[in-house]
Amino acid sequence: MFDLSYTGLKPGTLADEVAVITGSTSNVGKGYAQALAWSGAKVVIVGQNEARGLAVADTINADCGDGTAIFVKCDVSRAEDIAALREAAISAFGKVDILLNNAMDMSLSGPILGSSIEDLDRAYAISARAVMLAVNAFVPDMLKRHHGAVCYSTTQFHFLPGMLGGSIYTASKAAATSATMSLANEIKGSGVNVFCLCPAGVGAVNPASVKEVTEEMKNMRMPGFPGMIPSDAAGAGMVWLLQHADQMHGTGTMIGDVLEAMHYPFPCPETLSNRPKIYSDDFPLTMTFCYMGHGCPSDPE
Repeated sequence: MFDLSYTGLKPGTLADEVAVITGSTSNVGKGYAQALAWSGAKVVIVGQNEARGLAVADTINADCGDGTAIFVKCDVSRAEDIAALREAAISAFGKVDILLNNAMDMSLSGPILGSSIEDLDRAYAISARAVMLAVNAFVPDMLKRHHGAVCYSTTQFHFLPGMLGGSIYTASKAAATSATMSLANEIKGSGVNVFCLCPAGVGAVNPASVKEVTEEMKNMRMPGFPGMIPSDAAGAGMVWLLQHADQMHGTGTMIGDVLEAMHYPFPCPETLSNRPKIYSDDFPLTMTFCYMGHGCPSDPE
């Protein structure tokens, strides 16, 4: 049974909200979906793997009640698929209040030199093109109701450190991040809040999804945890962000900062001091561009 009560979050805080979550058949996207459903939202699971997607929806419905989740098979880079996704979501739940753009193909994580232009085209299609398609499908109705939230969830915002490779992957993420932050500027004050989250370090690296698994990938330990950040923790962080969406508008932040801001009960709090605030070595450019706007509110209550 999925349960976030250990985090201090209260169930039901997202009651009456409806969320569309792309790339939610596994890993962090699945964690987002389970967390939002636990918090009272209806959720639309979106992905291309039908077996996994139906399994996620079944799990959520078993935990939170029948009719909480549906699965829609969708290639987010195709306009006709996004139109069908919108129709399915509205048909099932009558509206969409939350759009979480999370879909990506980690296998498109090659270097600039030596990668095919087809890989770059596909990465941009899944990230930048898909974000624009989804925004244009779902945000206009949010604007009419002066209510909604849009988040772009991305492993890195601009540049991926060498230990993970992935220049092609991150180039498309940078484009989608730029589009998302531009949207935040375009619709500020509308009642629809837009922000980015970098959930780097969530879940284990799937060897089948990357071109090369390095020793650093195998041995990654995130501050506050004995290993990688579990997907339920990332889901808890997303719920907290949505609860404070009006304060997060126009901001990009990292999952570690969110968890600290919400006073997450880290299993290894003694290691939090290892998470630097000023980065060195190979990380300055990477982490500098992970922050945009004002960041987490210091005292949201």
